[in-house]
Amino acid sequence: MTTNTAVTHVACRSCGERYDLDTTDFPCRECGGILDFRYDYESVAIERTDWEERHGSMWKYRELLPVRDGDAIVSMGEGVTPLIDCPQLAEELGVGSLLVKDEGQNPTNTFKDRGQSAAMSGAIEQGAEAVGLPSAGNAGQSASAYAARAGLPCHVYLNHQAGSVKKDLVEAHGATLHLSDGKISSAGAAFNEAREEEGLYSVATFQTPYRHEGKKTMGFELFEALDWTSPDHVVYPTGGGVGLIGIWKAYRELLELGWLDEERPPRLDVAQAEGVAPVVRAIEAGEAEHRPWENPESIARGVEIPDPGASAWMLEAVYESGGTGVAVSDDAAVEAALTMARRDGVEMCVTAAVALAGAMELADRGVFDEDDEVVVINTGAGCKTANALGEASRA
Repeated sequence: MTTNTAVTHVACRSCGERYDLDTTDFPCRECGGILDFRYDYESVAIERTDWEERHGSMWKYRELLPVRDGDAIVSMGEGVTPLIDCPQLAEELGVGSLLVKDEGQNPTNTFKDRGQSAAMSGAIEQGAEAVGLPSAGNAGQSASAYAARAGLPCHVYLNHQAGSVKKDLVEAHGATLHLSDGKISSAGAAFNEAREEEGLYSVATFQTPYRHEGKKTMGFELFEALDWTSPDHVVYPTGGGVGLIGIWKAYRELLELGWLDEERPPRLDVAQAEGVAPVVRAIEAGEAEHRPWENPESIARGVEIPDPGASAWMLEAVYESGGTGVAVSDDAAVEAALTMARRDGVEMCVTAAVALAGAMELADRGVFDEDDEVVVINTGAGCKTANALGEASRA
């Protein structure tokens, strides 16, 4: 069964080297740059109303996803998450509306499922025999779930600091868990060594081009839910930045198709933890790339990324969209998660609450207008950091 995808090839964002769709050597062989799928938009033979009439999962957008064989798709109903109106917090922030894109309602309770659904589908289509990745926790849990569904052996490399829920569920799905000392960079080094030795097919962020393609569907859903218009701001909890880039790519592609009712980009606002904010620091300095952060430290493990490999792409999106950056304390993130739970009921993990705390700080700075439509991306459900939230609520 064909998906009628408009994908044509893969290209390196750094050197422009072009690869065919059967390449499995990620990233770019020539320069190590990020590979990105390219599409023939003129060949898309549907209208946006066709997307509106489909239901079930993020694969409703299959014409702009890179999997060609529909039988290779590995899905558990990921995507189609709600955009929740939060009127009480909107009033507190002094904005026209505050909307939360609730990715916590995905199968493994985070937005990582979008990327892993796409990556695992690519692995099946390309004949992978075993997959693997390093992770701060959630991506590893998601990969183990989707690999189980795909029937593929999976190796997940975490550091000891990863949450017990993630480690336990990786093993519950039957994946092989490898633990490293130190931060995520240590897990990454261990994975890269094993990848070479054991021939693992990588489903890691920006090593495979499939991950940000899956996250792109979050943007498609956002624009569709807003009647094919852009919100004024999207505040995103930023570590590796895959979702931020995905939302920006979705905007650019819909613009290419002529499916947006106005050419007005959402301002993309980067939110990071004060203990590890390399992208925010680059934004404040007006730089085109980040400088690696020394001694990263945050309880928001999902954004505790000191050296994000796609910072140039992220910063390009922020600058072109007219967005900004904000760094917040761990305490502010925890308090923001509790405030959301108690005001408008949405459960957010601490990592996602970095974005809400960032939105609160941006409101205090006067960045938002009183009639602005502000979207906060809730990348993961509160159950991911229930202990931290419970302790804080009892303090």
